[in-house]
Amino acid sequence: MIAFVRGQVAAVTLSSAVLEVGGVGLELMCTPGTLATLRPGHTATLPTSMVVREDSLTLFGFGDEDEKQVFELVQTASGVGPKVAQAITAVLAPDDLRRAIASDDVKTLTRVPGIGQKGAQRIILELKDRIGAPTGGRPATAASTESWREQVHQGLMGLGWTTRDAEKAVDAVAPEAGSSPDVGALLRAALRTLSKA
Repeated sequence: MIAFVRGQVAAVTLSSAVLEVGGVGLELMCTPGTLATLRPGHTATLPTSMVVREDSLTLFGFGDEDEKQVFELVQTASGVGPKVAQAITAVLAPDDLRRAIASDDVKTLTRVPGIGQKGAQRIILELKDRIGAPTGGRPATAASTESWREQVHQGLMGLGWTTRDAEKAVDAVAPEAGSSPDVGALLRAALRTLSKA
């Protein structure tokens, strides 16, 4: 098992990042929020989870250890594979997921692509006693007004959106920023506005 990867970011694509470790480029499948924090040429350390299938070995990278644990836990629910688990971590922060499960909030879970009404109810039923209470973890990333705008804009462009679409999405989520913006949450909100357009 590979617990984490530390290396220079060689490339960032729409769904993954390549980190050079000891002369080998490791591709890590990541959420848009994690990809937005990575810059080619900079060193990064990402907690990882390896999913072994008969025909593939896939390495998933995460912004923090909590996100990794949630990714691994939700896969223990019936019908949740790594793709749906990654979609869950992309749309919901770990504490948002814990709150949704604790309060039987099916509507929040169905915002995740690939999870319908029955799937959400099954996840709640199977994980309610195991996921724990919200930890208050992942404090909002303190970023200046201009800094968060630039990070979200770069994240969207790194995911293949045009400059114009990225600017519109950043403007659309600006009211949600507040005094201490959470870049990951704002990027997720921007992606939601673009998917509706």
